[in-house]
Amino acid sequence: MSDDARLQIIPLGGLGEIGKNMMAIRYQDTIVVIDSGLMFPDDELLGIDLVIPDITFLVENQDKVKAILLTHGHEDHVGALPYVLKEINPPIYGSKLTLGIVEGKLKEHSLSNVQLNIVRPRDMVEIGPLKVEFFRVSHSIPDCMGIAIHTPLGIIFHTGDIKLDQTPVDGQVVDFRKMSELGEKGVLLMFSDSTNAERPGFTKSEKVVGNAFDEIFGKCEGRIIVTTFASNVHRIQQAISTADKYGRKVAIVGRSMVNNVKISSQLGYLDIPEDILIEMEEINKYPPEKVVIATTGSQGEPMSALTRMATADHRWVGIKPGDTVIISATPIPGNEKLVSKTIDLLFKQGAEVIYEREAGVHVSGHASQDELKLLINIIKPKYFIPVHGEYRHLVKHAQLAESLGIPRSRIFVAENGQIIEISKKKAYVSGKVTAGRVLIDGLGVGDVGNIVLRDRRQLSQDGIIIVVVTISNGLVVSGPDIVTRGFVYVRESEQLIENAKAKINEALEHCSRKNITEWSIIKSQIRDKLGKHLYEKTGRRPMIMPIIMET
Repeated sequence: MSDDARLQIIPLGGLGEIGKNMMAIRYQDTIVVIDSGLMFPDDELLGIDLVIPDITFLVENQDKVKAILLTHGHEDHVGALPYVLKEINPPIYGSKLTLGIVEGKLKEHSLSNVQLNIVRPRDMVEIGPLKVEFFRVSHSIPDCMGIAIHTPLGIIFHTGDIKLDQTPVDGQVVDFRKMSELGEKGVLLMFSDSTNAERPGFTKSEKVVGNAFDEIFGKCEGRIIVTTFASNVHRIQQAISTADKYGRKVAIVGRSMVNNVKISSQLGYLDIPEDILIEMEEINKYPPEKVVIATTGSQGEPMSALTRMATADHRWVGIKPGDTVIISATPIPGNEKLVSKTIDLLFKQGAEVIYEREAGVHVSGHASQDELKLLINIIKPKYFIPVHGEYRHLVKHAQLAESLGIPRSRIFVAENGQIIEISKKKAYVSGKVTAGRVLIDGLGVGDVGNIVLRDRRQLSQDGIIIVVVTISNGLVVSGPDIVTRGFVYVRESEQLIENAKAKINEALEHCSRKNITEWSIIKSQIRDKLGKHLYEKTGRRPMIMPIIMET
């Protein structure tokens, strides 16, 4: 290895945000990518369905991208893969369940020519000059793995999403021995999950939720409806096991949950007692005290099964007095209002809703501060980069690392797109690549940008006015006609509309006097004159769209 050998660390997503996780690691002509996740849109992204990382850097260097390594099967780690694989197509490495979930997504997108490679904990894969080692970690979905990349400069250690659950539902405890071995060898760089870096103490075990289910199911005399993330297989397992204990049938409702239960069951990650599952069409054939419904909608999504039940809009399931709804999740930042609205609607329908964290019906899948400290002490990295979190989470995690003796100069609170270069002697930020978000709207990928979003925001706030004018030989022969949507109710604003037409005529007369015939200038004059008038009269700024026709 030469003295000028360099490692480049290039985060493309997951820093300063929750979701959209993607990390590129480059050594010479070999690039490996860890995870390929998506993010759900916030309230400002009007009409947007999904958000994925900008992979311009990977496309420009696609001959060097040798592998995509997956830590687990959650959407924020694998959801962007179908879109990424349409641009680049390297081999994919992941656990059996993770690739089972990925395979379902690829089928939906009609992608077949993809090389999927199943790896197990402690497997080692050679990718060019790099050796990639996988090890078991705990999270809120089975088959999660951390990744150790053995490079000529040293070991890169990536926790993936992790919690140090001593009593996991599936009995698969974090591989502390392997992590200790890696720490003893000496770790050059550690990436660590920062989601819960603000929370003191230890995250509770997933089995706490099972105990809460047991207590609630034992008391309920009516139907029980449990909602959680569709990919939270451990939570679904505990709901099914508790239902079996109390002699209840289970109906799975919601497309994504049905798909995940099917995949997890086929691959052996769900233990489903015989004859316990029923179709949702059969729910009303059983007495309420014999039914459990596991459904999607824990985030209050408008089209989810639970929300449609709450609004009495679901084809097969309606909420009845006596039902108990367990919301076994916490709202993702930005979804709080949606969740609160759904809870209110459920109460109005007569249901009892259990949703407080104190009730024990949800625990996080991410390590809290004491676990994060323990991880850093086990690994003892030379350099440290907190990942997977909003900026404040990264800063808090960096402060934890510094309190454990890692010098501040060796901790990087990075941003998406930054290039962190590591040589034998030092590490530093050496530049920046294109990074950001690509918006998915329907079938369109990246065709909605800031200008379209700005227009959508304006339309949503003040509406639109369409001005139609017909001109012949420079003279107005028809119009101006005004059509409004979302601005004012025309029948109650006749005087305002008449005054607006007068202002448009003033603009047209001005153009005629100045002998202006360029349509773009005429439209601009109409927008300026009318916009100023409407703001003076209403305090609103509707979008103004002049249409000029010529005969």
